[in-house]
Amino acid sequence: MIDPEHLLRLPIETRRFSYDIRDTMLYALGVGFGSDPLDELDLCFVYEDGLMALPTQLTTVAWDRSWVEASRIPWPKVIHGEQSIRLMRPLAPSGDVIAKTRIRDVQDKGSGALVHVQTCIFDAPTGEALGIATTGFFVRGGGGFGRAMRGRSSSLEIPTRAADATELARTSGNQALLYRLSGDHNPHHAIPAAARAGGFPRPILHGLCTYGFACRSAVRSICQGNPAQVEAFDARFTAPVFPGDTLCFDFWRRGEDQVTVRGTCPEREIKVLEGTIKLRATTAAN
Repeated sequence: MIDPEHLLRLPIETRRFSYDIRDTMLYALGVGFGSDPLDELDLCFVYEDGLMALPTQLTTVAWDRSWVEASRIPWPKVIHGEQSIRLMRPLAPSGDVIAKTRIRDVQDKGSGALVHVQTCIFDAPTGEALGIATTGFFVRGGGGFGRAMRGRSSSLEIPTRAADATELARTSGNQALLYRLSGDHNPHHAIPAAARAGGFPRPILHGLCTYGFACRSAVRSICQGNPAQVEAFDARFTAPVFPGDTLCFDFWRRGEDQVTVRGTCPEREIKVLEGTIKLRATTAAN
């Protein structure tokens, strides 16, 4: 059982980070860009001339787990359950940022606890707010402390009509090893014995890597290659992905600025992600 009051009072230091175009290109490679050397749509995410950043890179530009030990969370029992981002403006391919992180909420889910960690990211030179990244960690066996949780649907309503767009993406056998170079060094994604100790038959792909693959597919199939159209992306992870899996992302437009996304692994016939993408109002109709 975790201590929710300790987590909610946990002081987390405000920190400054820098990222450059190499980090941006490495992140893009980690979420599947450049897998086809003849695909010029991918080139502007992995080549320095005209380089653009994928919106989900917001989750890595201020990667910080310095507070983990003080949290007293049993991290071998943690899985990534949810992720959301909100961007006040499109993410630049390089920058200096300030990150302010806090434990926003702790929910008792019975079989475990859901811990929401919120990071507000600001441009360091100007103080301008750039975006907010909120992560939901599920701590298996950490429930039972009785803290009321906010009501929410257990799953997203997926339209019954045919998808407006579908994109297939194949992950590589070394996808997790490549993605971890952007900051997340959890051994579940690299070491077979650590994965087995965590309850997985072999190393799994980072949830944030699947999240990045979903955003990549949305930019390619819904946004005509323009990442600036993505203002927000809320997602829930429903099953682990293994490096080498094929991912299929289906997209449904809901009005002018909302897109529902479902990610599946066709080989294993399972759903791995569901969520909602919000498009910028000025570009949603383009």
